[in-house]
Amino acid sequence: MPAAAYLETLNAEQRLAVEHGVGSAAGPLLVIAGAGSGKTNTLAHRVAHLIVNRADPRRILLMTFSRRAASEMMRRAERVVARALGGAGGGLADSLPWAGTFHGVGARLIRDYAETIGLDPQFTIHDREDSADLMNLVRHELGLSKTAKRFPLKGTCLAIYSRAVNAQAPVEQVLGQAFPWCAAWSAELKSLFAAYVEAKQRQNVLDYDDLLLYWAQMAQEPAIAADLGARFDHVLVDEYQDTNRLQASILLALKPDGHGLTVVGDDAQSIYSFRAATVRNILDFPKSFSPPAKIVTLDRNYRSTQPILEAANAVIGLSAERFTKNLWSDRRSDRRPRLVSVSDEGEQARYVAEAVLENREAGQKLKAQAALFRTSSHSAPLELELTRRNIPFVKFGGLKFLDAAHVKDLLALLRFAQNPRDRVAGFRVMQLLPGVGPATTARTLDAVVAAPDPVAALV
Repeated sequence: MPAAAYLETLNAEQRLAVEHGVGSAAGPLLVIAGAGSGKTNTLAHRVAHLIVNRADPRRILLMTFSRRAASEMMRRAERVVARALGGAGGGLADSLPWAGTFHGVGARLIRDYAETIGLDPQFTIHDREDSADLMNLVRHELGLSKTAKRFPLKGTCLAIYSRAVNAQAPVEQVLGQAFPWCAAWSAELKSLFAAYVEAKQRQNVLDYDDLLLYWAQMAQEPAIAADLGARFDHVLVDEYQDTNRLQASILLALKPDGHGLTVVGDDAQSIYSFRAATVRNILDFPKSFSPPAKIVTLDRNYRSTQPILEAANAVIGLSAERFTKNLWSDRRSDRRPRLVSVSDEGEQARYVAEAVLENREAGQKLKAQAALFRTSSHSAPLELELTRRNIPFVKFGGLKFLDAAHVKDLLALLRFAQNPRDRVAGFRVMQLLPGVGPATTARTLDAVVAAPDPVAALV
């Protein structure tokens, strides 16, 4: 089989991105991947191409937006390697150990360097709900839950704190830009956040924001940064438009010269701003290096018809600052997308329900129709309207498995067993015991924290 036969399914631009340098000295690469342009397939082929060309998979760092995306990327790369090597690519998931999310990789690296940075390696990690609970405990301790005027609730306090950490911005700036109604509480919020950080340190817990913050701070130490960078010959990042300033600083510290660094994303899809994500990261990436990073644009769309892409191109073209691209497809259609203006959510729901019924009368099955929402919570008016009209439907999305109460109870028990100083986990576990209330729980946890041997205190 010809050496590059496994690349024949790629179009010219995809192949250009995949074949860009295979040595660790390869210059930085930015792949601007338009919607539906085969981004995942291209990145998987690049990983496979590096491995086929003798790159050590244990020295490849692949970071994606979710664990599911990382698993899918590895499955695809494994299939490509198997085709290239005549079936010898099995087990890539095991031999590519550094594939995951920024937060997952950060957690592993922080444990590796914990003692170097003065952190107990047995730390536990709080999810968003646990972090909000700890924030609430500190909030009560400071008396901020009994203020004469409305003080932000725990979720809002955590959101402000998280944005300040991830955007690397002062609290006053975050309040002015995203939480103006909380601006009067600036001094109290600063005190709350300082106490929250102290509580985490006492309990030996990290929250999700710490996984980036500690990693970024580690990377600012020259000796640790050099050691971190030397671990990986190639660093590949997916969905780069959804990264924040902390994540960008981590990448630049790992590969300051850009050698072996590939980022993939689309500035036009920077719409969510999760964890203070900023489009500036992808817009400024090429000029972060000298010479500037190579840019490869994927603009052939494999999902949509040309009329839809023409509408999308017109909207994208209104952006004041962007990477130039013109999405196109060889899928033709006479049907054009329709823009419908409605006065409120109720009218929107009625319009969609009536359109569903019209399509059904025209012969289109109900299960062949779909309504998409940006977030699950926006579906309520349509769900009510469909129910009122006796139109059956299936809703995808909603509460995540790990957010279910019984799952969080079990995880809290495991965390408490590993780290008895984790007050949030202990509080949740003890509340499951019959006859144990908040007061008894608080006294017990105080004794655990004060004891030299927390396990003995529990016994």
